[in-house]
Amino acid sequence: MRKELKMNPRVQNEKAMAFRRLHGGSRVLILPNAWDAASARIFEEAGFGAVGTTSAGIAWSLGYPDGEEIGRDEMVEATRRIARAVAVPVTADIEAGFGATSDEVAETVEAVVSAGAVGVNLEDVTGDPAEPLREVSGQIERIRAAREAASSAGVEVVLNARTDVYWLGVGEKRERFGHAVSRANAYREAGADCLFVPGVDDPEVISSLAKEIEGPLNVLAGPGTPPVDELARLGVARLSVGSGPARAALALVRRISTELLGPGTYTAFTEDAIPYAEANGMLSGRG
Repeated sequence: MRKELKMNPRVQNEKAMAFRRLHGGSRVLILPNAWDAASARIFEEAGFGAVGTTSAGIAWSLGYPDGEEIGRDEMVEATRRIARAVAVPVTADIEAGFGATSDEVAETVEAVVSAGAVGVNLEDVTGDPAEPLREVSGQIERIRAAREAASSAGVEVVLNARTDVYWLGVGEKRERFGHAVSRANAYREAGADCLFVPGVDDPEVISSLAKEIEGPLNVLAGPGTPPVDELARLGVARLSVGSGPARAALALVRRISTELLGPGTYTAFTEDAIPYAEANGMLSGRG
């Protein structure tokens, strides 16, 4: 039986500070989102300076739909496995905090930091189609609770506050820009380090968000998202890929299935496959 790797508090805090610095450079922080230890190692070996988790990818890999259907303990354990598999900083997608109260959000932050994470992503969604976003005052309380929990843990956790104004299409289209900026700046004042506005791909909107939001802007990559170099010119600090890689991996499994049950050939899983020895070696000696 292999020995479990323990997170050294000093090393964890060094990772947290390194992760924080990645948000302030002239280059966009490209943050790939892993769903298990192997995908995290692939991203690390490719050269990424940090890895995020994907709530959707983790949930699907464990048999749940996305949206906090997975239990907090299972999410934390998945985060732990990812964090101990890589040497780079790991930030955890904790969705809306896995709790109805600010105290429960704080407990979630404490748990993922204990698991080795040095960043958290916290959303302002409710899960209620009638009222899709939390009241700003309530979300501010949750952000403050998350910030205090991180400080109490003694780790310089990077708190990424996400607003889903655009992602969920909340309100009239002409009002979404002001709504998103107002929420992002309120979250920044409450203690968020980075502000995540998924669902935007128009260069003019992205540029205006970067100018009006009083902190580093995080956007989500998708089919219409400008290339990384253009995002840098527009003022974006951080780019996430979310569940995209996990969904692409699932699409490959679907192609493999179709080929096996169709022509009965094996190209989909033999062409470009990572050799067994290399895949096994990526995790050799890991916890």
